[in-house]
Amino acid sequence: MFRPRLAGRLRRAGVLVLAATTLTLASAPAQAQSPEQIVNGTFDSGHAPWWGTSNIQLDSSSGELCADIPGGTLNPWDVIIGQDNVSLVAGETYRYSFVATATPDFTGRALIQLPADPWTQYLAVYPQLTAEANTYTYTFTSPVSLPNAQVAFQMGGSATPWRFCVDNVSLTGGAPPDVYKPDTGPRVRVNQVGYLTHGPKNATVVTEAKTALPWQLVTGSGTVVASGLSTPRGVDVSSGQNVHSIDFSGYVVAGAGYTLVADGETSRPFDLGGNLYGSLRDDALKFYYPQRSGIEILESLRPGYARPAGHVGVSPNTGDTVVPCQPGVCDYTLNVASGWYDAGDHGKYVVNGGISVFQLMNAFERTKYVRAAQPFTDGQLAIPESGNGVPDILDEARWEMEFLLRMQVPAGKPLAGMVHHKVHDAEWTGLPLLPHLDPKRRELHPPSTAATLNLAATAAQAARLFAPYDPAFAQRSLTAARTAWAAAVAHPAIYASASDNIGGGAYEDFDLRDEFYWAATELFLTTGETPFRDFVLGSPLHTADIWTEQGISWGAVAALARMDLAMVPSNLPDRAAVRQSVVAGATKYLNTLNAHPYGLPYAPADNMFVWGSSSQVLNNMVVMATAYDITGEKRFVEGVAQGMDYILGRNALNISYVTGYGEVSSQNQHSRWYAHQLNPALPRPPRGTLSGGPNSYIQDPIAQQKLTGCVAQFCYIDDIESYATNELTINWNAPLAWIAAFLAGQGDGAAEPAASCQVSYVKQDEWSDGFNVQVTLRNTGASAINGWTLRWSFLGGQTVSRAWSVNASQSGATVSATHLPWNALIPPGGAVSFGFLGTPATGPNPTPALFTLNGAACLVR
Repeated sequence: MFRPRLAGRLRRAGVLVLAATTLTLASAPAQAQSPEQIVNGTFDSGHAPWWGTSNIQLDSSSGELCADIPGGTLNPWDVIIGQDNVSLVAGETYRYSFVATATPDFTGRALIQLPADPWTQYLAVYPQLTAEANTYTYTFTSPVSLPNAQVAFQMGGSATPWRFCVDNVSLTGGAPPDVYKPDTGPRVRVNQVGYLTHGPKNATVVTEAKTALPWQLVTGSGTVVASGLSTPRGVDVSSGQNVHSIDFSGYVVAGAGYTLVADGETSRPFDLGGNLYGSLRDDALKFYYPQRSGIEILESLRPGYARPAGHVGVSPNTGDTVVPCQPGVCDYTLNVASGWYDAGDHGKYVVNGGISVFQLMNAFERTKYVRAAQPFTDGQLAIPESGNGVPDILDEARWEMEFLLRMQVPAGKPLAGMVHHKVHDAEWTGLPLLPHLDPKRRELHPPSTAATLNLAATAAQAARLFAPYDPAFAQRSLTAARTAWAAAVAHPAIYASASDNIGGGAYEDFDLRDEFYWAATELFLTTGETPFRDFVLGSPLHTADIWTEQGISWGAVAALARMDLAMVPSNLPDRAAVRQSVVAGATKYLNTLNAHPYGLPYAPADNMFVWGSSSQVLNNMVVMATAYDITGEKRFVEGVAQGMDYILGRNALNISYVTGYGEVSSQNQHSRWYAHQLNPALPRPPRGTLSGGPNSYIQDPIAQQKLTGCVAQFCYIDDIESYATNELTINWNAPLAWIAAFLAGQGDGAAEPAASCQVSYVKQDEWSDGFNVQVTLRNTGASAINGWTLRWSFLGGQTVSRAWSVNASQSGATVSATHLPWNALIPPGGAVSFGFLGTPATGPNPTPALFTLNGAACLVR
């Protein structure tokens, strides 16, 4: 796969299969006579010049070509029947057809390709063969003139033997090109999952009408419960459609199966209220367990997704436990097992893993500091570590962090402390291919400053978050972060090569100011040390406008630093200005959303959507959500909810980009092991998997074949071969999980009640191995409080060692202080005080940012 740092900056696609067309299973109409390119495609006189691999015997005695295919092969290309020296002409559209059977049924692979490395494929299709003879017909336009193309049927990969027969193989030019027209369903576009009961409710109608249209909101039983007139919006530049907007926010009755009717069309169904986003949060996080490398995926935990451990050195894997460098790069091997496979390929990349694991840990850390947040718990995600006393989201993050830590150059070696940029196969692999069946040699690629700073940032973040649960791991992480920082400062300009893109993406990045800013930020927040604070304050990005149209990505991480500086308690001298800058950035994205007919906080000036545009949309929503956490202003949370409408169906294609969410959702994201479209024995991507979404640059051949000339939102196809528009990746699911968690914390969308309590938290004394705090809790409401528990979270590993006038308990960083019998009652205007002695962690010990009384947030004085 490849992905833009910013628009137009790409990394190479992780695919061997480079082209495919939509399969048409039919008896094709007669074509005008064109020269036949296949020799002896009817097998009336034997089968020359057809050939087969040495493990089969070709038989044409019956007037068709048959072969008994052996079982026990791993890959499609382990068994091939082919013909060489087929002519292709650039720009010519060809009709390719054949009649075939399989006993028992089998999904084969039919190719027209370059006959030598890199085996570029001009047609790659996957006919589902049955015992009944069917005619399979395809068209494709050749991008090259080639006198010696190869026609091949790849039939390996079956555990059991089967019989294949083919006849009437034909390839002729002069065919009319395929015209791809997506099925966009009803012209009324809604969030197909649903809307918060008291949140914004907006829809878009595609229509030729220029004046307002009547609309009706209809319950599942057919009752009209609301009506009104649409608002004409003119032609939407991102889709080329004339559209109207519908706002039905005034209706606030929860229920299931609603539809919206306008202009003679009825929308797909949706719900109002209910647990709309809690399940999406969990499913988006559950995505990561079956992405794991180096561990068996258990059927008991993920029914339908079980597989053996990948890349642990069990044949045919070479494994990730003893991995050498590329030739000439280093003289050692590293154990870099664990971590997540980056996307639908088997590569593991530090810079993409960095932003992904950061956003998971950031979603957890956010719950320490903000109102309207649901906690992450142990056992929430059903992973092997569930039940160990650590929130599952941190356990999942640790699986990736362990990989990142292992990628560091060992002490005593050249560039010690730097971090290898990536590890992946020496060559590209094809689809489908499960991780444990990958036979390619694994290689460490050269260290880079970008990778080193990613480790410095995420390991520093991990140090403060894991301190309450595993102090030894926290200390190991902090040591690695300090070492990585020092190495990056010493080697500030070691860049990943843009040409290092064989077997995996290059992930090149030649502007590392944002990575330095990010790493210094996380080290400062964790340690409180002056050198890191001064580096942050001195960075040119600290006061720059970093809120670009394309927003946050693996190569643009300054906003991650800015938002953490705004949210994580610290003694940063200009923290108020930093918080205001986040609000300004969020306002910019909110203004874009409000101006967009589809409620989209993403509108690149050139109308060119980039690779992974779905994640760009979500990351802009993260900025808006953070502004809500800072200000409590309803406009920001409403903007986030509207942005999710686009992801879940309110878009030009009328599709939810999240697998399993909405009546029509993406199902065939590009993946080597979630490859049901290619092999029915394999699963589709797990529920809660985000597709990359529209990509105006359409870099893969199937997108180029079907989508050339597309307008922005229409530059998408739900096909496993379209890696440019339909990939899945770890760094796209991370903001999906973050935003789903944010929205899950909003309940039914009603306004938060005003705080009815106030807390004063005063550190009366602080010494090397302890601190003394006096807490005063005041009832600012109109009713008495009879029984109370006050909760807060420490920054890192601080603990309450002794408390008075309260019963105190602690889970991780979270402290619960509960009344005693004599101070349970707090009358209006009254107050109670209690105190505790604490044991400090290494680093700063700021006043907690959030106190909740019986679950409701208090003002902090």
